[in-house]
Formats: sequence, C-alpha cells, structure tokens
Amino acid sequence: MDKETKIIVGISIGDLNGIGLEVILKTFADKRILDFCTPVIFGSTKVFSYHKKAINSETQSFGIQNLESLQEGKLNLLNVWKEDVSLNLGTATKDSGNYALKSLEAATTALSEGKIDVLLTAPISKDNIQSEEFEFPGHTEYLESKLEGDSLMILMTEHLRMGLITGHIPVSKVAESITKELIVRKVNIMYASLVQDFGISKPKIAVLGLNPHCGDNGVIGNEDEELIRPTLKEIQETGKLVYGPFAADGFFGSESYQQFDGVLAMYHDQGLVAFKTLAFGNGVNFTAGLSGIRVSPDHGTAFEIAGKGIANNSSFSEALHVGLQIFKKRSSSKSLRKNSLRVKKQY
Repeated sequence: MDKETKIIVGISIGDLNGIGLEVILKTFADKRILDFCTPVIFGSTKVFSYHKKAINSETQSFGIQNLESLQEGKLNLLNVWKEDVSLNLGTATKDSGNYALKSLEAATTALSEGKIDVLLTAPISKDNIQSEEFEFPGHTEYLESKLEGDSLMILMTEHLRMGLITGHIPVSKVAESITKELIVRKVNIMYASLVQDFGISKPKIAVLGLNPHCGDNGVIGNEDEELIRPTLKEIQETGKLVYGPFAADGFFGSESYQQFDGVLAMYHDQGLVAFKTLAFGNGVNFTAGLSGIRVSPDHGTAFEIAGKGIANNSSFSEALHVGLQIFKKRSSSKSLRKNSLRVKKQY
C-alpha cells in the first residue's frame, strides 16, 4: 500500500446517541476523500444502519471482520460487536457510553499496534463513559495512558494553535499545579510538535500569564513574576523562541496570536474560550507529543440535535484533513532523519 496516498484512518464513533455517526456519514458522503485515505470505522453495522436511516443518509460502508480485510476506495466498517444495542438518540445512557468505549479501545489498540496510521475520534460524553476501564477526564488523558509519550492538547485552525499548560482540572487547582518543570515540559512538547508535525523549523511560541494583567508586578498574584517569567527566560537561553508571559485579554484583543506559531495558555478556559470564540465549528483538536496521531473535531456530542440531520460536519472533516497532513509531515521527517544517518555513516 502506498502510505503517501492511502493513509489508514481509524475512526471511533463516540457516544452512540450523539452526533458522531452523523458527522462521519456526512463527511464520507464525498467519495473524493477515498482517493487520499482508507477509512475504517470501529463500530457496528447495526448501529451504522440505524443512524443512516435516522438522517436519510446514502453513504455506503463495507463491512469487515478484521483489519486484514480492509478495502481501498471504500468506507470500511469493522464490527467491534455484533449484539443489538438499544439506541435513544439525544439521550446519554450507560449503554451509549459503554459502547463508545468499546469503539475507542479497539481503535486505540489498532493505533498502538501500527495497524492504522491516524486515529480520528468522534465526541464522547465524559460522564457516561466513566467505568473501571475509563477513569479519565477525556480522550487526551486516556490516550496518554495507552500510547508512548507525554501529551499536549492543541486546538488549532490555520491561523492559531492553542495548547494548554494544565488541562482538565478544576480552576481551584490550577495555580498549585503550575510548576517550572510542567511549563518546560509543555513548551518542549509544543516546540517539538511544531517542528515535526507542522514543518516549522524555528517556531515562535507565546505563553500566557496566569493572573489578570500578569499579576501587575505582584499586586494581583506573584506567580507570573516569580515563576513563569524566570522559567521562560531559562528556556530562551536554550535557543528556543519562547515569549511571555502575556496578559490573555490584551493578547487576543489585539490579535497578537497571529504573530506566533503556537500559544500556550495556563488553563483550559483561558485558552479555549478565546479559541472557540474565534474558530468554533472549524477547529481541530490534535493530541501532540504521543507516538500515535490523534485528531478530533472541536465540538461535543450535541445530544440536543442528534438524529435531526442538522449537525455540521465541517470540524470533523477538517480534523480528517489535518490528521492526513500531520501523518505526511511525520513520515517526511522520519525519512529525512534516516537519509541523514546514512550520509553520516559513509564518513
């Protein structure tokens, strides 16, 4: 198989009662996508058919029982389970969470074993998916436990890549969680990803401050002056183009983010409120720093519109394209490193 043109994309279906399968069906209604990848949905023919009927979709799938039976030029559907599942579109149920996990587990295993090249995840409900097998705040933390590497969630569009120093934790825990080591680690992950996954040879990274106005010289908190600024100075001395801390309100209000290749926010809503205001519905969630490539849309399960045929698949479709681009960048980077090693060995 020519990996440059037929990248294998594994798709987990998300919550069975959400809009995951609707945006999948709408994305692959355009058969031209099959010229660039071989997609495989990890789910069930019966569930797939149920959603097709609910939104009157004509998207066709090809049922397979194992990944060795993948068919190029088709939307493959791997039957992870065969039993009937009770569906109630628009309602989060224990079953819809349990089977979302079955899909995710199977797809993640395939990614870790190199049987798929990219993992594209449809939205889960972080509540009803919780179980003995899944005790995580979300996809990112789960995938970090299953794959090699240290993760960084990056929400991205063409003009903005937003990473987080701290992720899915309560706001009351943010300040105590931020350490020099954490800042350095997250900066290094973003830097490496911008080079490897996006082909930016000398990336510029902005880091936001923790407190309003970056603490106003200690009037509104000391963390920015005593921890964040000195840490960034040490990172700069290694040659990395890292700047900050910047006060978040002015940084986004003045559109300063356009001057940087990546931005790191101190906590979830500091970065993602701005990001989703600027790009909701067209953004992509990329999990950087891991051995496998994972992308997803920037929205949730949208139970309130599930089964109504009105879900917008733009973000899911964009996530697919970003996953393909990142795979090609990583493959190109690996090829360059191998060729470099061969040249060195000749001397």
